[in-house]
Amino acid sequence: MPDRKLWFIRITDDQGNAGVGEVAPINRLSPEEVDDIPDLLLKYQMILTEHERPETGEAVFELVEGLVPKEESSIRFGLEMALLDLINGGTRRIFGTEPERIDLPVNGLIWMGDISFMESQIKEKLDQGFRCIKLKVGANDFESELEVIKKLRGISDDIVIRLDANGAFETNEVLSKLRQLSKYNIHSIEQPILPMQPEAMEIVCMKSEIPIAFDEELTYVFLSQDRMSLIQELKPHYLVLKPTLHGGFNSVSEWIDLAEMHNVAWWITSYLESNIGLNAIAQFTGLYKNEEYHGLGTGGLYANNIVSPMLIKEGRLRYTESPLWEDIDF
Repeated sequence: MPDRKLWFIRITDDQGNAGVGEVAPINRLSPEEVDDIPDLLLKYQMILTEHERPETGEAVFELVEGLVPKEESSIRFGLEMALLDLINGGTRRIFGTEPERIDLPVNGLIWMGDISFMESQIKEKLDQGFRCIKLKVGANDFESELEVIKKLRGISDDIVIRLDANGAFETNEVLSKLRQLSKYNIHSIEQPILPMQPEAMEIVCMKSEIPIAFDEELTYVFLSQDRMSLIQELKPHYLVLKPTLHGGFNSVSEWIDLAEMHNVAWWITSYLESNIGLNAIAQFTGLYKNEEYHGLGTGGLYANNIVSPMLIKEGRLRYTESPLWEDIDF
């Protein structure tokens, strides 16, 4: 993906305050069609002019819930974000909290590529102080990937190793591959098989020697009862939650409540948003006391990203004391 198309929403009130939100779907991965976004945003622009400004976070979520179907996930995220920013003064303090107090553990993400490229990324992340390494697997020869993981584990027994297969393993081979991977003390593996195979996934969750994390499995599950059934019947060990992909902040809060009700652990991951969206997701994550390693280290991927007050040092995301883009004209 050499480039990334996204939209910013700017909502103003009669006092001149402005809230900014980000709409950042990805073709063929998001529930909505990227080409439909401009027309949908124009539609909601006209609808919103007929509504009073919400004054609380609860009112924001109620308004967006009534306007935007969960299938238009990235728009829900962007509208919630812009309205929350607006009611908190338009200073990018999305939840009215002090971002300077946020201190979140994050994983170092290793992208798929040839083996030497992956090994060079691992060295770089370890040198930067990351203690949790997340590797994308399934694109290379499996034996070669095993060798990379073996070398990583040989560096230290204390490094947390997560894997993400993005559905790459076939159902008839997945348990065998997970058994081989389990030799290296793997924390978890995301989406070992393709989503929407409930019978197969239930067996994988039951028999895998590595804890299973659901990612793509959650994308089209929007009804509360369906979410409850998925957790109760398939019994995942972890949920990987992305506000842009999973219906916005309010929707992800529901996932968190259901997960904690069933003793399922979770963490938050970005969806390759710009630093504007990543700021909102980091602040949302900071509302919870959750020391799982989150996937919020994507802000440095872009050549032309917006300058950010967030920084990652020694594998933790923190904020500087600089203003949160108050002087940028969106």
